[in-house]
Order: sequence, then structure tokens, then C-alpha cells
Amino acid sequence: MRLAALLSGGKDSTYSVYIARQYGWEVTNAVILITDVDSYMFQRPNTKEAVKIAESLGLKAHVKYTEGKEEEELEDLKEALSGFDVDGVLVGAVESDYQWARVQRVCHDLNLRTFAPLWRKDQEMLVRDMVSAGFKIMVVSVSAYGLGEEWLGRILDESAIDELVHLREKYGINVGGEGGEYETTVIDGPGFAYGFNAEIRERHWHRDSGWVELELIPNSK
Repeated sequence: MRLAALLSGGKDSTYSVYIARQYGWEVTNAVILITDVDSYMFQRPNTKEAVKIAESLGLKAHVKYTEGKEEEELEDLKEALSGFDVDGVLVGAVESDYQWARVQRVCHDLNLRTFAPLWRKDQEMLVRDMVSAGFKIMVVSVSAYGLGEEWLGRILDESAIDELVHLREKYGINVGGEGGEYETTVIDGPGFAYGFNAEIRERHWHRDSGWVELELIPNSK
């Protein structure tokens, strides 16, 4: 099975590449949609740095800029996925029916299959599995009650996950961030030829939400 991966550099899309390879599937390309606005479809923070992550994972990166407009971004996705010699598209979708249905629609039009190895998995279990497997996951945006500015730049570990579970019990947040509570960038993990030092170039904070701009600097294993 030869696949192109939709890659944002976040934990779910990156972990999906790892899982697909565990299945014995060949993941050859990374398709990266970059937007400067909030989007229901695509991650915004630090997706430009996903090119570096793709290279470390041994994937050929293909970048497409999108303005994030609801229908136009589907055409952008369709254009980005066109012309690959692959059997299907790998996505990191976990719980969003909106994202899943729209990716499915585009892939159907292109006669491509869609593979989502994380679909409907337990959120807490997934994040714990990622950390246990050795992924180094940095929180790069937060937008939920209980997640303050101190979370920006934090690496997810068992202690952080325990705190997220507590916040779920207290405020009802999603431990995996599927409700937009937080977003991440993966800076090292299994399958990486090399990891990264993540330098925070700028912090953005307004009222009760914010994000950080990163520069990923390759380091040696």
C-alpha cells in the first residue's frame, strides 16, 4: 500500500505516519496545507515547519497555501492531492466527522482511498500511546478554560496528560484536543532521522487563548 500523508506536524498526523508504517504500508509523500487563518480543516500554528518534519521522516514534502475559506479550501486540498502515484491518502482524523467527510469527498473525486488509523480511538489512550512510543510533542496553541499561557511550549508527558484528564473531569475538555482545546508540533520521535530544538520566536496571547511561533532547528540523534 503506497500512501501520501496529510501532514500538519501535529501529533495526530505524525503519529498516523508511524502507525501506517507499523502496518507495513509505504508512506512516500507529505502533503502540507498552510493557512494564515483559523480553519476547521487545517492546523494553523507552525505548519510551515512541517516541511522539516517531513524531511526527517523521509517524506517528500508538497506544500499548498490556502486561504482557509470553507469551500475553496476543499479545492485547494483537491489540487494538492492530485497527480500522486499512490493508492490512497493517510489522514490523522480522530473524531471530527466534518474533517473526515470532506477529505473522503475529495479522495472519492480523485479515485483515492482514505486511511485514518486513529479514527474513533480513545483520546486519552492515544495520547498516552504517543508519549509511550517516544514522541516528543510540544503544545503550541491553547484555547480552553483551564489551559493557561504556561502550557505554551510545554512537552506532553505523563504528568501533563494526568493534568489534562483532571481538566476533562473539571471542565469537560477533550484530552486529545479534538475540540480545538490545544494544538501541537512534534519535535522528535520514532521514525525521525533527527529531532529538533524548538525555539520560540514569538508568543501571541489574547484574553484566554494564544499560540507560539516556532523555528525547528535540526539536531543529531
